[in-house]
Amino acid sequence: MKIWKDIFTGDEMFSDSYRMKLVDSVMYEVYGKHVSRTLGDIQLDGANPSAEETDEGTDNATESGVDVVLNHRLVETGFANKKQFTTYLKDYMKKLVTRLEEKNPSEVEVFKTNINNVMKDLLGRFKDLQFFTGESMDCDGLIAMLEYRDIDGESVPVLLCFKHGLEEEKF
Repeated sequence: MKIWKDIFTGDEMFSDSYRMKLVDSVMYEVYGKHVSRTLGDIQLDGANPSAEETDEGTDNATESGVDVVLNHRLVETGFANKKQFTTYLKDYMKKLVTRLEEKNPSEVEVFKTNINNVMKDLLGRFKDLQFFTGESMDCDGLIAMLEYRDIDGESVPVLLCFKHGLEEEKF
């Protein structure tokens, strides 16, 4: 199994248990699905749920959302406007380029060449995006974007993360 973590915060962003695609060598698209699940509903192998005591006086708490977001404990954040988002992107890109120059100089040109088209596209869709930080809620790290796309007649949540802002860990 592989997990992709934010290079600045160490937060888990997603794993290879989801369908994903690399776009323009700079952006991962991770395809999730909307789920609802009961909190604390754990089934042990060999357990007989009908033989367990039931407490009819309590309501089961449920959570629903995008599986990638829930499973990796991403936290929704936001930007007041497109200008604030643009400022974040510019600062983040400078920080990424500095890191690439130190750690992986061969990727700097690939990143600089392809990121402009991706950024223009993102800015054009700003109003359709949701934003998520990792579990630490550190906004100095990667802020992932989520949008819904119509794929085969179904609304599919797609998490967008900058490739160069992630490191891959194998488990």
